[in-house]
Amino acid sequence: MPVACGQSFMDIQEYMDDFTARDWPQADEGTVRFAMVGLGWWTMEFAIPATEVLDHLETTVVVSSTTEKAEGVADEHESIEHGLTYDEFQNGEATDAYDAVYIATPNALHLPYVEAAAEFDKDVLCEKPLEASTERAEKLVEAAEGVTLGVEYRMHVQPAVRTMRELVDAGFIGDVAMVHGNMSQPLLDINDNYDQWRLDPDMAGPGASVTDLGVYSINTTRFVIDEDPVAVTATDWSGHEAFDDVPDERAAFTVEFPDGVVAACTASQNTQETSNLRIIGTEGELLLEDAFLSGDRELTITRGETTITTEFDGIEETRRSLEYFGDHLLTGTDIHGDGEHGIVDQRAIDAVYEAAESGERVEL
Repeated sequence: MPVACGQSFMDIQEYMDDFTARDWPQADEGTVRFAMVGLGWWTMEFAIPATEVLDHLETTVVVSSTTEKAEGVADEHESIEHGLTYDEFQNGEATDAYDAVYIATPNALHLPYVEAAAEFDKDVLCEKPLEASTERAEKLVEAAEGVTLGVEYRMHVQPAVRTMRELVDAGFIGDVAMVHGNMSQPLLDINDNYDQWRLDPDMAGPGASVTDLGVYSINTTRFVIDEDPVAVTATDWSGHEAFDDVPDERAAFTVEFPDGVVAACTASQNTQETSNLRIIGTEGELLLEDAFLSGDRELTITRGETTITTEFDGIEETRRSLEYFGDHLLTGTDIHGDGEHGIVDQRAIDAVYEAAESGERVEL
C-alpha cells in the first residue's frame, strides 16, 4: 500500500500497522558464509546470533586477537569451522571457508581488514563510521573497489525510519525545512574503563560523541530526506577526566543541506540515555522517539492540526542489516549504504570537529 500525500490519517495508520519494511529484493536460495572480524560484545550478542536464525546466512569463521579466544568462540557454535587470529586472517588462512566479512573492530582498525578481505575477493559489511578519518576511509573504499562494500547503518532497515523516508518522499509534511536530532548515553556506566577505545583518538578518530553517536543524526537525516550535507558549524566541550583526550564529551552542531534545510544536532557520551529525530516541514512534522537506541520506536505524525502516534515494536536491527546485506549479495543488487555513501558521513564528521576547533563554518 503506497503512501500518498492526499491519504487520510486512517489510511496512514493502516499502512503503518501493516508495514514490514522488507521492500528490498529477497533471496530465494543460496547461503552467505561470514567471517566475523572482531569478537566484542556487539558481534557476540547480535551479529553471530543473527546468522544462526537467518536461513541464508551462516558464520563459519571468527577472527580475534588470540587463538584462544577465537577457537573458544568457534567451539561454542556448530557452524563455525575456524577460529583465526588477525594475522592469520590477513595472511589468507581459511579463505575457502567464507564468502563475506563482517568487521566490528575499533574504527581505526577497519582499513587493514577491509584491505585483506578485498585482496581475497570477499565482500564486506563494515561497522560505522567507515574509519577514523576521511583519508583512511577513502583508502578503504578504494581498496574495496572490486567487491561489494556495505556500511552497517542500522537505521536504513528500521521500519519506523523507512516509514519516515516514504512519508517525506510523498510530500506528506510538505517541503522539509528543519531537522532536530539527538543521541546521548552514559558511556562510563556501560564501560567504566577510562582507557577504552571510544575515548582514544588513535582508535576512535578525532572524538568520542560525534564519531560514535552524532553520526546517527547525520546519516539518518540523509536517509530520510534523501539529501547530502553541504556545510557544518559546531561547538563541543569536555570536562570529565575520562574525556581528557577527546574534545566532545558534549557536542552541538548544525548540518546544512540543499535548499536551506538545516539540521540542529546534539550528541553526548556522558548524559542520560536518550535519542530522537524530528523532521519539520512546511505542512507537518515527524517525530521519532527512542530513534537510535534499542527498544520500541514511537513515531508521531502531525499534519496541520491532526496528529497520530504509532508504536513500532523493537527489532533486532543488526539481524535485519545482515539480512539486507545477504539478500543483496545473493540477488546481485545494489545496496544503499555503500562505501561512497559512508565517505559522505566521514567527511561530515571530520568537518564537525574542524568547525568546533576553528569556530568557523566548514563547507563540504
